[in-house]
Amino acid sequence: MTETAVYAAGGVVWRIVDDKLRVLLIHRTKYRDVTLPKGKVDPGEMLAETAVREIHEETGIRVSLGVPVGVSRYRLPSKRTKIVHYWAAEATDAAIRASDFVPNKEIAALEWVTPKKAISRLSYPVDVEIIENFLRLVDEGVLRTFPIVVLRHAKAVAREEWEGKDAARPLTARGRKQARAIVGPLRAFGVRRIVSSPAVRCVKTVAPLAEAVGRKIDTTKLISQNAWEDGRSDARTVIGERVRSRKPAVLCSHGPVLPDILSELALATGTLRGSYLGSASALEFGAFSAVHLSVDSPGSGIVTIETHVPKV
Repeated sequence: MTETAVYAAGGVVWRIVDDKLRVLLIHRTKYRDVTLPKGKVDPGEMLAETAVREIHEETGIRVSLGVPVGVSRYRLPSKRTKIVHYWAAEATDAAIRASDFVPNKEIAALEWVTPKKAISRLSYPVDVEIIENFLRLVDEGVLRTFPIVVLRHAKAVAREEWEGKDAARPLTARGRKQARAIVGPLRAFGVRRIVSSPAVRCVKTVAPLAEAVGRKIDTTKLISQNAWEDGRSDARTVIGERVRSRKPAVLCSHGPVLPDILSELALATGTLRGSYLGSASALEFGAFSAVHLSVDSPGSGIVTIETHVPKV
């Protein structure tokens, strides 16, 4: 992120009504315009958590993020550039029923319209481009997706500074901060299933998430570094289970194991392997790659991969 830019995030919130696709537009009170829900990043936030927070604040609807649908850039009156990241986000019937939206000083009204009508109704060309990106997903038949999130453990005490077993190495103070920082972004993608290497540094990385969502951590030696070094790791079995479940999940593992996990994700979904897998697996401590797959046909290939890095 550059100092001169203002960063924001939002979404194309969608639902199916009587077998027809609708997207959500907001009518802003102050500006008397029609746009997509979005807002500026709060200090310490990662973009994904900004998107779900702003969508909820502006519409009352709690969503989980799907596939990224583009980035808009435009100049503000202050001459600074505003950069807005958008994701597709399904509004479930339960989330809509739970919405507490009422017209207020910021948002005058919410409107569900067809994507075609949205294109003619939106006030700004940059928003129209985002809807057009979203429609490409629709045309490709991959609107409803689920993520398998591949996470590298947070910063741990270095091996040469630790006298005990390698698997018992704890997180550093920075690592503990990273573990807390990724809770919001992982929740933004709807992660509820938590799978981890049994190493302390991995379990402690996902412990704050497990506490936040009220779920237990499923540990497996199949993605541990010890098993990988001994030639006994088995990412294929773990990935197969997660792809078949078609539910959002996070897999927390180690730097040397991550390339195998990404490779098996490509193989399990019939995706052509390429250099993008190397980029997605070359993660910093506490960073993660969200691999989006089609709910209806996971075997049709990886829809997209996005990588997020904590700011601590």
